[in-house]
Amino acid sequence: MDLERRVTDLERRLAALEAAERPAPRPDEGDFWALEGWRARLAELGEADGGVLFTGAVRLPTGEQYAWQEGTLTGDLLDGDWQPAADAFAALGHPVRLRLLREILDGRRTAAELAGLDEVGTTGQIYHHLRHLTGTGWLHTTGRGRYEVPPGRVVPLLVALSATRS
Repeated sequence: MDLERRVTDLERRLAALEAAERPAPRPDEGDFWALEGWRARLAELGEADGGVLFTGAVRLPTGEQYAWQEGTLTGDLLDGDWQPAADAFAALGHPVRLRLLREILDGRRTAAELAGLDEVGTTGQIYHHLRHLTGTGWLHTTGRGRYEVPPGRVVPLLVALSATRS
């Protein structure tokens, strides 16, 4: 009886917590809380030229969760070497590579699982694409023919995809 009462009490408390949760702000509601925080941080740094901030908290279909943010000053972006960015973008510029990344994020992690997909090419072609993605940092191997998107690249990959939407 004591256990039943404790479970009932826990369920009641959980329901109260869930009811008290505020929904996450939606980007289309005009709430620029992240931008305003970034502007305040730039002002503290005395950066008149501004900067770029991107951030995300995601849960993949596999249950893995990632939270990540990156802020870069405008001057650092404009004055920096863009060649590594060209290589990284080129790696994403092939539909099969994007498909492989999506499948890996969805939980298909081995070369054998990826080779079983329709319309991704031969095993040799798949390995070519996997090597290209690995060479540019979008993937890394975890041993025994397993691939994953590195934790620090999950949100940037989704940001890059988001940036293509109008």
